[in-house]
Amino acid sequence: MSIKNKIKFIQEKVKENRFFKNYMRMYPYIRPIWFRALLSMLICIPIGSLDAVIALALKPYMDLVMVEKSIASPWYIPLGIVAFTSVQGGLKYLSAYLSTWVGGKITNKLKFDLFKKLLTMPTSFYDKRNSGDVIFQFNNMADGACAGLLDNLSIFVQRICSSISLVYVLFYNSWQLALIAVFVLGLAFAPVAKIQKRIKSVMEKTVVADAAIITEYNEVFAGNKTIISYNLEQSETNKFDWILKNVFNLRIKMVQRTQWLSPMMHVIVSVGIALAIAYGSHLIISNQITAGNFVSFITALILLYTPVKSIGNNLNAVQFSFFAIESIYDTLGMNSEIVNCENPIEWNGEHSKITFKNVDFEYVENVPVLKNICLDVKKGQTVALVGNSGGGKSTIVNLIPRFYDIKSGSIEIDGIDIRNLSLESLRNNIAIVFQDNFLFSGTIRENIMLGRPEATESEMLNAIKMAYLDDFIDELPMGVDTQIGERGILLSGGQKQRVAIARAFLKNAPVIILDEATSALDNKAEAVVQKAIDNLMKDKTVFVIAHRLSTIQNADKIVVINQGEIVEAGTHEELLNMASGAYKSLYDMQFKHQEKVV
Repeated sequence: MSIKNKIKFIQEKVKENRFFKNYMRMYPYIRPIWFRALLSMLICIPIGSLDAVIALALKPYMDLVMVEKSIASPWYIPLGIVAFTSVQGGLKYLSAYLSTWVGGKITNKLKFDLFKKLLTMPTSFYDKRNSGDVIFQFNNMADGACAGLLDNLSIFVQRICSSISLVYVLFYNSWQLALIAVFVLGLAFAPVAKIQKRIKSVMEKTVVADAAIITEYNEVFAGNKTIISYNLEQSETNKFDWILKNVFNLRIKMVQRTQWLSPMMHVIVSVGIALAIAYGSHLIISNQITAGNFVSFITALILLYTPVKSIGNNLNAVQFSFFAIESIYDTLGMNSEIVNCENPIEWNGEHSKITFKNVDFEYVENVPVLKNICLDVKKGQTVALVGNSGGGKSTIVNLIPRFYDIKSGSIEIDGIDIRNLSLESLRNNIAIVFQDNFLFSGTIRENIMLGRPEATESEMLNAIKMAYLDDFIDELPMGVDTQIGERGILLSGGQKQRVAIARAFLKNAPVIILDEATSALDNKAEAVVQKAIDNLMKDKTVFVIAHRLSTIQNADKIVVINQGEIVEAGTHEELLNMASGAYKSLYDMQFKHQEKVV
C-alpha cells in the first residue's frame, strides 16, 4: 500500500470513529462560542498536568529528609504543594463554570433546532408517536447529549494531560518500572471496545421505557376525570408498576453488561502495582534507583491508575451521549412528506371552485380509506359531509389544508393542484373549527388573536361579538384578559367552541372547515354555538361535518360518505326524495329516535 493510500485509509478510519464523528456533528453548535469552548478545554491541560507535582516533589523529600536525614525538611516542598493545589482548584472552578456556560448554550441551540423541526413534522408523525416519545426525543436527548459529552470531554482532556505528566514522572524515576506500568495500562483498556457494542441495544430499550414513564404521567394528567369516573386508579397503578419494573430490569441488565469492567480493572491495576513493588524492591536493593525514586514512582502510578479503575462508571454516560447525539441527528435529518414544491404559487384566497378529482388516500399502505372521491364545491357554497362513523368524512377535510397528502388523484383550486401552492398561503386562507378545539394556556385575548396577530382591538371585539362571547366575557373580572388554564380547562365546552369560532372569525379566511363543531355540546350550548357558526359562514366556502342532520338541512350540497366512497350527493330535499337512499335512512333513523325521546 502506497503512502498516499495509507493516509487515505487512516483518514477514512478516523471519520468512521464514533467518538470523532459525534464531536464533528456538534461542531456547528460549538463554532459560534468556540473561544469559550476552547478555553474550557485548554484549562483542563494544567488541571491534569498539575497532578504530577505531588509525585515529583516526593523524590527530593524522601531522599534528602527521610533517607539521608542530611538536611531539615525543605520548607518550599509543602508550601509548593499547597500552592499548586490551590491553583489547580481555582482552575477546576473556572473550567466547571465555562463548561456549564458552553453546555447550556449548546443545549439551548439544540433544543431550539429540535423544536423548529418538531413544528415542521406532519400530522402523520404525531399519529404514530405518543407524547413521552416526543418529549424524550426532542428535549431530554439534547440534555443528555450536551451534559454527558462536555463533562466527559473535560474529564478526558484532564486525564490525558494528567496521564502524560504522570507517565513522564514514571520514566523520570525508572524506565524499567515505567514499561511495566504502561503495559498493564494497555491491558486494562483492552475490554472497553467490546463493551460499547454490548450496551447499545439495552440503551435503546431503556430510552423507550423512560419515554413510557413520561407518557404515563401525561395520560394521568390529561385523563384524570376518566380515571376517577371509571375507578381506574388500581389499573393505572399496575400499569405504572409494570413500566417501572421494566426500567429496573433494563438498568440491572446495563449494570450486568458494564460494571464488571471496574472490578476487573481493579484486579489488573493491583497486578501492575504488585509487579512495580516487587521489581522496584530489587532495583532499590541493587542501587539502581533511590527510595525517593520508588516513592515518587508509586505515587504517580497510583494517581495514574485510580481513574482507570472507575472507567466502567463513566462508560455508560459516554455511550448515552453518543446515542443521544446520533438520535438527535437522525431526528434533525427526518424529512416531512408535506413540503412545498419547487417554486410554489402564492394563493391570495380568491377562488371560484374547489375540486376533488379521483382522490384516493390511505393512512396505512394498502389499506384504502378514501376511494375515487370526486367533488366540486363552488365559491360561497356550503357542503355538508355526512355518513356513518369511520366513513372518511374527517379525512376528506383534513386533506384540504394538507394535513396529509393524497395517494392519487388531485385536489385543485381553480385548476391548480394544492400541492403546487405554498403551504403558508394555503393554510392562511383556511380556518378550521374542530370538535375539540385546542386552546393554549394564557388569556382569552391571546387565544383569539392567534387567528390574526396583527388585528386591531376593534376587529377582535367584533369577532367576540359575532361568536356570542361578549356577554360571557363582560361577566369576567378580568374580561378578555382572563386566564383560561392549560387547554382551556377553566372554560365550558360551549365557551371553548365560541373562543375557537372567534379565532376563526378573526382570521377571516375565505374557506371554512367545521369538523363536528357542535356534536359534543348540549342543546342549549349548541344553539348558541350554531348562531356563532352561522355568522362565521357568511360569504364563505364552507365544508361541514355533522352527525346532527338538523344542522345541515340548509346546506347547498349534502354529500353522503360510506366506506370511503361518495354514495349520494344533492340538496336535503333531493336526497329525501330518494326512497331507499342512504341519506333518507340516516334521516329517518335520527328523527324517529328524536320523536321517541320527545
